[in-house]
Amino acid sequence: MLTNDATIMKIKHEVNYEVAKLVYEGTFEEQKDEIPFKMIPGLKPKFRCCVYKEREIIRQRVRLAEGLNPNDNGHEDSKNIIQVIGSACADCPLSHYLVTDNCRKCMAKACQQSCKFGAITMGRDRAYIDPDKCKECGMCAKACPYNAIADLIRPCKKACPVNAITMDEEGICVIDDEKCIRCGKCIHRCPFGAIGSKTDIVHVINAIKSDKPVIAMFAPAVEGQFGTDITMSSIRSACKKLGFDDMIEVGLGGDMTAAAEADEWVEAYEFEKKKTTSCCPAFVNMIRQHFPELSEDISTTVSPMCAVSRMVKAGNPEAITVFVGPCIAKKDEAKRNPVRGNADYVLTIGEFRAIMKAKGVTFEPDSENVQQASVFGKRFGNGGGVTNAVLKSIEEAGLDPSQYKVEKCAGADACKKALLMLRAKKLNADFIEGMMCEGGCVGGPSQHKTEMAFKKDRDKMISEADERGVRENLENYPMDSFSMYKK
Repeated sequence: MLTNDATIMKIKHEVNYEVAKLVYEGTFEEQKDEIPFKMIPGLKPKFRCCVYKEREIIRQRVRLAEGLNPNDNGHEDSKNIIQVIGSACADCPLSHYLVTDNCRKCMAKACQQSCKFGAITMGRDRAYIDPDKCKECGMCAKACPYNAIADLIRPCKKACPVNAITMDEEGICVIDDEKCIRCGKCIHRCPFGAIGSKTDIVHVINAIKSDKPVIAMFAPAVEGQFGTDITMSSIRSACKKLGFDDMIEVGLGGDMTAAAEADEWVEAYEFEKKKTTSCCPAFVNMIRQHFPELSEDISTTVSPMCAVSRMVKAGNPEAITVFVGPCIAKKDEAKRNPVRGNADYVLTIGEFRAIMKAKGVTFEPDSENVQQASVFGKRFGNGGGVTNAVLKSIEEAGLDPSQYKVEKCAGADACKKALLMLRAKKLNADFIEGMMCEGGCVGGPSQHKTEMAFKKDRDKMISEADERGVRENLENYPMDSFSMYKK
């Protein structure tokens, strides 16, 4: 049975490709039920126990691809963009604790003596833990002198930074919508591909086929992921071949957010108030859902995605904006907590590539290389990039940036620690830059390459950009035509 991530990614991308192709052809509603049989023909299973289970998984993935909840079994009301594919989530161990071959079935029976729930009995060769009686207290594992009891934490549950994943009575994972911050860390940690996110593929292609202008907006974290030959101009050319009217670098939005947030930081500093950044939606969700008393400390500046979308819609209210990047939480930002003028739809890099494949479009080198963002805006997706851009903007305003102390956090643990310190009023910094992914947005869950794999290419491409400043760059754009703040 193949359960590696490459196999899971291949299945997911093939489903998205089949869906995109049918939507472009205008036959999706009539033929979507045929996709499972096209992908899983015959009677021999490819990656599961039987073709019937495989086809059900594909059917549920098709539902995800059209933006629906995968399990049409009474859970359709969940608004979470991250969903458990019930038919795929069935092969993880039901019991949290399991007795291994290290068990000597010793006379002391320390594990059995320590259990207060009568969950442990002695079998012929080893102790046995009854999952129906086990309360997962862990006392047996602590008591065993041979360390023979393994703590089997499910990979998805272990990856979740806010303990939002539990199991139902059948052992199927359940995501608590009230706790989940939509970071997407669980998606690629599941070795069975049982967790996925809803997509906007169908909506985006239908928008492209409409008579309204559709503008793609590419995250700064994308630059360098496809080699040094594929520039933002190359991506813009591919977008136009797909039917988009134009493509704009969201690094430009990084410049916009940096300038607005700089003004906000300066004002907060004068009144001895601390602030957190607002560009990472998973970080913002962590504050609102797990540190609600700190919600007033979140910057009211809109994210770079929202800033570019507002600029586009200020010029043409009929325009439809589509953000593309490695982030899952951006889908949530656009759907669950809509801010006026924000992106209409969000695609991951993989979902965008599925649309490209369906249309027969590939990225190609482009001799034209239009720069829309400053170097600081381009590095907005790196850990510490937001801080550098904001401090640069403060310097350009004629102030001394060295007086401001910033706690730069990249990764859930670092973010949580900083917020705990802020809540306890022990944070030795004026501002917090919060990025939920390790390394920043470049380490997003839906990246095309790992951060280290494309770092060299990314650094080379950005080093070739001109040295325009943050505020200097914004002089080229109609900043007075829209607001940079949520309120």
